[in-house]
Amino acid sequence: MSTVAMPRDTTFLKKEKSMSNIDVIKSLYETFANKDWDRFAELSDPNLEWIQNEGFPKGRHSRGPEEVVKNVFEVFAKDWETWSFEIEEYLDAGDNIIVLGSYLGRHKETGKKFTAAAAHVFDLKGGRVRRFRQYTDTAQIWKAMT
Repeated sequence: MSTVAMPRDTTFLKKEKSMSNIDVIKSLYETFANKDWDRFAELSDPNLEWIQNEGFPKGRHSRGPEEVVKNVFEVFAKDWETWSFEIEEYLDAGDNIIVLGSYLGRHKETGKKFTAAAAHVFDLKGGRVRRFRQYTDTAQIWKAMT
């Protein structure tokens, strides 16, 4: 199990405040790709709310960066040979950033691939992500699992 260290030093917030909200979200996706969970915690509110789509395989609501790593990213690693999110567009709505794209993956057990359209909605406050909401075509993901 991974442990996400919550930042003790908040000097990084000064740097984050100079970043646009889209830049914060781009940095967040880099943390996912690099599995940089300490940086993920820095970019996230300690009470981060992570809401996965109803019907999403093993989806749930998680609170806090450490719980998100455990319940989301570690679960993906167990069930999927590959899993990624291809970004098509960022939409700036002030304190909300919407990211349109597609999930792509190959299930470990079945070997089946899938592509599913998706949207991620991030709510930010003070340069940190406080809520994530996911919307995706879960049927395509389930097909790959069966």
